[in-house]
Amino acid sequence: MQDIFIGRQPIYNRDVELHAYELLYRHNKNQNSANIVDHDRATAEVVLNAFLEFGLDHLVGDKLAFINLPRSFLVGDLPIPFTSEQVVLEVLENIVVDEQIIHAVQQLRQAGYSIALDDFVFHESLRPLVENSGIIKIDMMSLPREQIAKHVAALREYPVSLLAEKVENHDDFAFARALGFDYFQGYFFCRPNIVAGHTLSTNRLSLLRLLAALQQTNPDINSITELVSQDVALSYKLLRRLNSAAFGLSRPIESIHHALVFLGLKHIKQWIALIALSNVPDKPNELMVLGLTRARMCEQLARTGQGNGEVHFTVGLFSVLDALLDTPMDELLRQLPLAEDLKQALLHHQGMAGRALSCAKAFERGEWEDAHYPSFTPDHLTEAYLNAVMWADELQASLIA
Repeated sequence: MQDIFIGRQPIYNRDVELHAYELLYRHNKNQNSANIVDHDRATAEVVLNAFLEFGLDHLVGDKLAFINLPRSFLVGDLPIPFTSEQVVLEVLENIVVDEQIIHAVQQLRQAGYSIALDDFVFHESLRPLVENSGIIKIDMMSLPREQIAKHVAALREYPVSLLAEKVENHDDFAFARALGFDYFQGYFFCRPNIVAGHTLSTNRLSLLRLLAALQQTNPDINSITELVSQDVALSYKLLRRLNSAAFGLSRPIESIHHALVFLGLKHIKQWIALIALSNVPDKPNELMVLGLTRARMCEQLARTGQGNGEVHFTVGLFSVLDALLDTPMDELLRQLPLAEDLKQALLHHQGMAGRALSCAKAFERGEWEDAHYPSFTPDHLTEAYLNAVMWADELQASLIA
């Protein structure tokens, strides 16, 4: 078990009636602020905790949920695995606004999502975002009052609602309300409260296996079911999502297989991607991509008939486990029911699978003179490596395809 937290700050309307909650990243129940180093991972944890752990119905009831999204989520590098109902997507103020962001916001708006611009300070380059947003949030502490009044006047030409954030006292509230702001948020009303809970830890090895299985050309639902079923925490998280009010199931889910068929492979990919991102808080995501690159190259080398492709793939995939789990490889292998030849390939690069792993490692280090494998010319090895790199690099994009 591990502790999980999420911050929740109310948003009120002009009559001081509860309108929505902003959901915030929190990593400690005793620190009511966010020290965010990796915005992608922070958002992944907020989304997972809101939808898979606590349940959005428990956190916000029938109110809206405002969720901050960094660039990777907006442009599709990382998935938005929930529908547009009951959520408002906040575009953070530190995002560089370019054509890609503008197009992404337009697409999200067309898909039915409500868009809010956070900590808004008007600039001509932001006009396309304003035109595709429904809510503009203005920080009452970041601008002089005469500037706030000018912003409000300029924004009146757009069909947007205005939200005053960081309303610290009654004077701030009265000023913003007189200007015509629609919604209000800040310490004058309520500090964010931290909702705490517990969750089962998901096995990193299960996630790695699932990520690989989901990238096959035609993923087999029975194989995916077996992999999910091997991890009780993962099974629980996915079933927790299906149990939310958003699905409104008319009959109960009878099995993991039934749950996965109901969710569909697209949504399974999206949730697994986010769980994987948030599940290794002290490890770069590239480490998992490295394991997939090695696995793919090893698999390609086996296609000459020099070995078993599945075994080669497994050796490449498992070769990063020691780094992922901060545990020596020999100790890890004592805990896994693997064939002896596979263990020797991982520990000492023995056998054909071990030679394939050695070749893949040599390529990634640029040690061309040590990159050898029977029946492969240098050009063929280069092609296999580049194909593996492309396959792994396209992993995140393919998760939302």
